[in-house]
Amino acid sequence: MTACGLDFGTSNTTLGFVGGGGPRLAALEGEADTLPSAIFFPFAGAPLVGRAAMEAYVSGQQGRLMRALKSVLGTALVDETTPVGRQRLSFKAVIAAFLAAVKARGETAAGGALTQVVLGRPVHFVDADPAGDARAEGVLGAIARDIGFADISFQFEPIAASLDYERQVAGEELALIADIGGGTSDFSIVRIARGHAGQADRSSDILANEGVRVGGTDFDRQLSLSVVMPLLGHGSPLKRKGLSMPVGLYQDLATWSAINRLYDGKTARTIRELEREAAHPDLVSRLARAVEDERGHALALDVEAAKIRVAEDGETELDLAVLEAGLSVGIAHGDLVAHTGLLAERIAGKIASCLAAAGLKADAIDALFLTGGSTRLSHVRAAICACVPQARVIEGDTFGSVGTGLAIEAQRRYG
Repeated sequence: MTACGLDFGTSNTTLGFVGGGGPRLAALEGEADTLPSAIFFPFAGAPLVGRAAMEAYVSGQQGRLMRALKSVLGTALVDETTPVGRQRLSFKAVIAAFLAAVKARGETAAGGALTQVVLGRPVHFVDADPAGDARAEGVLGAIARDIGFADISFQFEPIAASLDYERQVAGEELALIADIGGGTSDFSIVRIARGHAGQADRSSDILANEGVRVGGTDFDRQLSLSVVMPLLGHGSPLKRKGLSMPVGLYQDLATWSAINRLYDGKTARTIRELEREAAHPDLVSRLARAVEDERGHALALDVEAAKIRVAEDGETELDLAVLEAGLSVGIAHGDLVAHTGLLAERIAGKIASCLAAAGLKADAIDALFLTGGSTRLSHVRAAICACVPQARVIEGDTFGSVGTGLAIEAQRRYG
């Protein structure tokens, strides 16, 4: 066995291959077949990945945590470097270190070298920028080659998910595949039929693809900016009339891929200067401590966890002791919807474009296959379902359908 499918996700990563019992996902961390897309570089010792990376950071171990690594593909950040201890690493090198660890763990599970890979990719790495989209795919392909893959190809993530779903159907149907991940939301309309699974050319079964660079991390970001960042002075005035705290500081602190920009020393000094000029210096002092103590990722983790609790329980109390003892803020489901409703509408809006590209009306869709962690947000799910109200709703493996489908595709292409 030399071929695998690799779903490098914004939030989670999986690797799958086809063995004697059919497609399966490799155990990448203990018994878990999902690996959080995170890497921690301790100031001394080897880097850690996945849950171990986040645990090292949360426990206070000295080092640099990076998460949502996929988000830098298609942006100028991918060509930049970031400080890691006394050295600077390129973001390409950071992604390579993470994916090399995934490959090594996959090879342990497979019992041999993996040299051929089908990489999952969103329909659009970058919205409305074909050249940028091509560059992003090229960078990911080059990284895959650098870590030891000899044969590299790509498949759209929703198409991969459709291959997983196809194993469940007996007849033929038109399916809308909705893959709402951490960084992008992707849709494909596919003719599903078990008898087509082994065909080398499935292009005639793929009727349309569409996507938008909006995903779960955008919901985290918007929730943080709306609910948490005002407690750190976001939107608060300076003493000089007509001036307020710079928005960019809060945008970076609320964005996974940009948090490390703040940890350069100069930014901390700038914030302390702003604290002296602020009309509410107590709020800006919290911002200063968050940056000086490099607790931005801990704050982002807390916001993400609060979003999940609200989605499951309807409300939560977000403990912000990471910023200040006794500080907290309540969040209800109505708050989540109010602050992120436009994002849900943007996601659902792409379904109309996908239907139009396929030349279909909504009632032509037989099944709506949902996968990706952000389908757990009820207002996102409702917005999607409303676009094809007559379709049967099928629950996919939230984090594993794409990886399983990529393994099936790898077997077809290279097996």
